Amino acid sequence: MAADWLGSVVSINCGLTLGVYQGEVSSVDGAGQTISLRQPYHNGVRCSVPEVTFSAMDIKELKFLGIQNTVTKPSSGQGNATEPSFISAGHNGQSHKTTHSHAATNRFHSSTAPISIPRRGSSNSRGLMVPSQKRNCVRNGGAGGPVRSKDDECFGDGTNEDLDTDFDFEGNLALFDKAAVFSQIDGSNGHKAQRHSTQAELKPQSYRHNENILEGKPVVYRQITVPQHGGKDYCTDSGLVVPSIPYKLHKRLLEAAERQGLTPERRLEMIGVCSSQMALSLLGGPNRLTPKNAHQRPTVVLLCGPHTQGAQGISCGRHLANHEAEVILFLPGFVKMKDSVTSEVGLYSRSSGLQVASVRELPVSPVDLVINCLDSHENPLLREQSWYQSAADWANRNRAPVLSIDPPISKHPQIVEAKWTLSLGLPLPLAENESRLYLCDIGIPKLVFSEVGISYHSPFGCKFVIPLHPA
Repeated sequence: MAADWLGSVVSINCGLTLGVYQGEVSSVDGAGQTISLRQPYHNGVRCSVPEVTFSAMDIKELKFLGIQNTVTKPSSGQGNATEPSFISAGHNGQSHKTTHSHAATNRFHSSTAPISIPRRGSSNSRGLMVPSQKRNCVRNGGAGGPVRSKDDECFGDGTNEDLDTDFDFEGNLALFDKAAVFSQIDGSNGHKAQRHSTQAELKPQSYRHNENILEGKPVVYRQITVPQHGGKDYCTDSGLVVPSIPYKLHKRLLEAAERQGLTPERRLEMIGVCSSQMALSLLGGPNRLTPKNAHQRPTVVLLCGPHTQGAQGISCGRHLANHEAEVILFLPGFVKMKDSVTSEVGLYSRSSGLQVASVRELPVSPVDLVINCLDSHENPLLREQSWYQSAADWANRNRAPVLSIDPPISKHPQIVEAKWTLSLGLPLPLAENESRLYLCDIGIPKLVFSEVGISYHSPFGCKFVIPLHPA
């Protein structure tokens, strides 16, 4: 029975310590429980000994490779055989004796070829005898061979002996059962699309830190509609469209708010807070207005006229002075002024700000910010007066950045060139210039907008002053 397996090509797995051996069965001893391989390969490398014997206690797995046609039997008394076509990674130079049991013999009928290549390990194990090989040379020029360097003695032993052995690609490819793999691929192609769609449905969707995980309705960017369009559309940073309105509709909106309790005094205070907050940001904010920076207080000049826009500027100046800014108010000595202007001047005089009535008393050197409130919606003829002309000329000569609060609609360019423009509630269709437009929330309720025919949704979000861009 044992003679039937002579000449078969087998693979013997002896575990991680001894590794994997492959070769042609040369003898099987049932009584001694040993098996011998001719022309063996150890972990894919040709062994230097012609034959290896294994004991049954060291055999972990034995596989019949079934490629005997690649092995030629010795002929005419010669003991050499052609190299078998199988190989894997490993080392050589050792002679082993080993055996296989009856349980291992039952695995001979396996027709599978895959071999798991374990990592290289020590060759000392139970039942394995490794004869010591004589060195071809003796240390430091002995009689046995040439002189070897210290590095060769320490690291070079046995490293270059098998470099001339070529890797048998054809034999290694024969171990791969391509027919079984391709049949498995063909059988799974029919369910590939369905399985892919199922995995896509089960895969959880990932979101960014600024994305909402809850499904919502699509965003409507035009949330404000007006009965009378001003002719220009603006948009916020988030893309919401803010239409402009003509001055008559803007005036009706303020009158409706006043009837509902939003008095001019409350509106002035709201405008003063928002405009002063914007001015403080333009002046540097917390980077400049700190207790440790008291020697570099910003200087702000307010140019105001005897009207509602002037009262708004005075309210802004009072809040700036309360925040330790050096404020200078220019207001000519008019005989008669509106009550709102008189009350705001009285409050401003209680602050640390200065008030001048002549342009000659204004600073000659450039200041940090100029706030322009000279223009009026109701009386455009103020531009022709001397005090207006002199104040506008001083602002243009000073070369300081200008913030214009609630400027009127005019076909003519502004005399004082503004860098920033602040509109109230809803923007007016201002003339095209290089000024950056901002919008201020003055606290008008939503129902007041609907009273004048405006469908309104607040575009301000968490802020009271937002920038607007041409749509």
